[in-house]
Amino acid sequence: MDIRTTGYGHPDAQQLAEEVQQEYVRRYGDMDVTVMHPDHFDQPAGLFVVAYLDGRPVACGGWRAKEPNEHGLREGDAELKRMYVAPAARGRGLARAVLRHLEETARAAGRTRLVLESGTEQPEALGLYASEGYQPMAGFGVYRDAPECVCMSKELPVIAGR
Repeated sequence: MDIRTTGYGHPDAQQLAEEVQQEYVRRYGDMDVTVMHPDHFDQPAGLFVVAYLDGRPVACGGWRAKEPNEHGLREGDAELKRMYVAPAARGRGLARAVLRHLEETARAAGRTRLVLESGTEQPEALGLYASEGYQPMAGFGVYRDAPECVCMSKELPVIAGR
C-alpha cells in the first residue's frame, strides 16, 4: 500500500469521497451534508490522503483543524473526515494504516486531539476507532443531535521539543 498526500480536490480523492457518500446513502438513507471544501485540507491546517494498491485508489481519509466552540471542540482539535476503504480492499488493515498515518501527521502539525463524527450504522468504523483508543465525546457537528450520531475523540501525545 502506498499512502499519498493528494488533497481533497484530487480526482482520486473525489472519486472515493463520492463512493463514501453512496455508502452513507445505503446505510442512512442520505448523503452527509457536512460542508467540505478542498481548502479545508490544505497544509498546515489539514491534510487529505489516498491509499493505493497496485496503482489503484482504494482508501482515503483526512483531517482538518477545528476552532473551539460551545459544543466541546477546543484549541488544538482536528476533525477526521471521509475515512473510507473500497469494498474490494476491505479486511486488509488499510483503514487502520490510514488512520495511524493521519494521527501521525496531525500530531506533527501540532494538533493535540482528533475528533470525529460517525454513526450507529457504521459498526466497523466504530470498532476500529475504539480499538485505536478513541473515546465517546459530546456531539459537536452537523449531526450532533441525531440519534444515529456517535462522536469520538483521541488525545494525541505531544511530540518532545514542540
